[in-house]
Formats: sequence, C-alpha cells, structure tokens
Amino acid sequence: MIGAYLALFFCVGFLFLFANLLLGRFLRPKDPSVEKGEVYECGEPTIGSSYVQFDLRFYVVALLFIIFDVEVAFFFPWATVFGKTTNVAATSVELVEKVPGDGGKQKLALTPTARAAFAELGVPAAATESYVAPATDTSLSIERQAAQATDKIKGDARSLALLSLADIGVFFSVLMVGFAYVWKRGDLDWVRAVSRQRAGPSREDAREAALSA
Repeated sequence: MIGAYLALFFCVGFLFLFANLLLGRFLRPKDPSVEKGEVYECGEPTIGSSYVQFDLRFYVVALLFIIFDVEVAFFFPWATVFGKTTNVAATSVELVEKVPGDGGKQKLALTPTARAAFAELGVPAAATESYVAPATDTSLSIERQAAQATDKIKGDARSLALLSLADIGVFFSVLMVGFAYVWKRGDLDWVRAVSRQRAGPSREDAREAALSA
C-alpha cells in the first residue's frame, strides 16, 4: 500500500514538473540579445561564460570558512576542561571531609563539591578513591591526611590545567601556520589578480619578460 502511494506521488510530481517545463517552452517570450547573454555579477567584474551561473570563488570562501570554523569549535571543550580544572585548583572550599568509619574511627571522603567537579570532568568515581585512601604513615593525624589529600587534588588539577594550556597552544600554533599559509597564497583575496598586481611582478613573470625581450 505504501509503495503504491509513493509511486503515485512520484508520478504526479514528475508530470507536474514536466508539464510546467513544456508549457514554459511554448508560452514564454523569446527575445535573445547580446546584453542578455552577458555575465552579470552584482558589483563584480564579469569572469567566464554566462553559462556558469555560480562563481567558483564562492566555493573557496565557503571551504575556508568551514575549515577554520570547525577547528575553532575545538576551543569550546578545551575551555570547559581548562576552566573546571582551574576552579578546582584555585578553590578555597574543602575538597576532603572527615566521616565516621568502622570501629568509631574517622576516615576521609570527598566532599560533594569535589565529587561534582570530578563528575563534570568525566573522571570515574573509582579513580578518585586514591585521594582518600588511608595513609601509609599511621602517625599522621586525620586533619593532616585531609590537608595532604586536598593539596594533592589541587596539584593534580593545576597540572591538568597546564597540560591543557600547552595542548591548546600547540593546536592554535598549527592553526595560525595554516592561516598564514592561506593568507600568503592569496586565497583570502576575492580577486587574486589584484593582490598580485599590488605585490608586483613575480619571479616567473620577470623571467618570462626577460626571455621575451
């Protein structure tokens, strides 16, 4: 049943399009002239044949925009990671707290703030247990263990922030090298011939002029 409806839809659509094209061929006025056959581009000098209805330079601009736009989009996840790790490293809120343990002794646990920060960074809960693991040195007080655990969390967050900063620095450098290469080639100029005229004759042009002379 669905196939019959689809076949009917395509047949009606094809007949409608074909009938309009056929009627237009016989009913539209025909008054060819040289002016109508010329290329028209609003505000631009005409290049190429009038049969080319779209300037290929639009493709170059669109491709360059897509390339750099997609690469710049990678800054957003980096900014998220860098911002969250920086906040964890600079926070004055306690990241480790004392909770009741077995035998009436106190033990360490991550505060809700620390757990939320690790969850936002995508760190598994099992990977954070090492921060609150019992210390090998049993002579340390529970307060001292909490301070060491907090310092370790902040130190790791600071290291991750510096690593992400170096990573995005390398990425941005590569992006700027590509941008400089495209700029040097003249691909950012709408009319590359104009940029060549401004820059003066190239070596190839000078060599051809010398040989012709």
